[in-house]
Amino acid sequence: MSAVRHDAAAGPGPAEPGRAEPGADPGGDRLPVVLLHALPLDSSMWDGTARGLRALGHRVLTPDQRGFGAAAPPADRSPSLDLVADDLARELDRQGIDSVALAGCSMGGYVAMAFLRRHPHRVRALALLAARGTADTAETAGQRRRFADAVLDESARARIVAATTPSLLGATARARQPRLLERVSGLALAARPQSVAWAQRAIAARTDSTAVLRAADVPAVVVIGVEDELVSLDEACRTAAALPRGRLVALPGVGHLAPLEAPEATLEILADLLAHAQTAGTAAC
Repeated sequence: MSAVRHDAAAGPGPAEPGRAEPGADPGGDRLPVVLLHALPLDSSMWDGTARGLRALGHRVLTPDQRGFGAAAPPADRSPSLDLVADDLARELDRQGIDSVALAGCSMGGYVAMAFLRRHPHRVRALALLAARGTADTAETAGQRRRFADAVLDESARARIVAATTPSLLGATARARQPRLLERVSGLALAARPQSVAWAQRAIAARTDSTAVLRAADVPAVVVIGVEDELVSLDEACRTAAALPRGRLVALPGVGHLAPLEAPEATLEILADLLAHAQTAGTAAC
């Protein structure tokens, strides 16, 4: 992750200077938070949540993952979320951060699970939004790989984005927040096709994380939009059940992108998780 948006306490970023939030507390003894974005968006999807968490005194990092936002495109290596997880570990080392609360939406959730597998001692709280703990079925993985091939066809890309982007939002958001759909569509069109294809292939290749989640004895929450058209409520229930201290939150009227569709509710959920993590020995309900 070569570009990270962060608060004033985090120091200068490796590619782009971080944006300081006015009045942000440098963090003190509060748990640092990492917010990982969805595909094909960038870290700006977390802007509202990051401001809210900083106002509560948390140090917040919102990395652009490989090839998205200000981050450099992936090198010619086999697509793998493990590479993205290790990018985050290096960034935490660079900033002198030992352990964090980790929150990821969709692709960000899959990166969070890869990070938990490879660096379990660095995760003190976990939030998975619109992400399943199991690997893709052969059918779903095949669909992702076909999408990756198709999005590289410049003549078809605009049509593909127009056809698929609405499913990232719930029916309520599509009807009531037309500007949000415009924003998400704009970010999807702005994303580098090669980066989208690489990320889709990396997600398709990911392994089942159920055993990793079962071993994660940290406060955890799984968030699912009731109107999510990509991850089902049953899948979210199974993910939450795998976490020893996990709980499920289902948001009515919300689709796949809770941080954008329901920013206040998302902030409240994460603030509650962080309060549990800050109190040693307190299990999630």
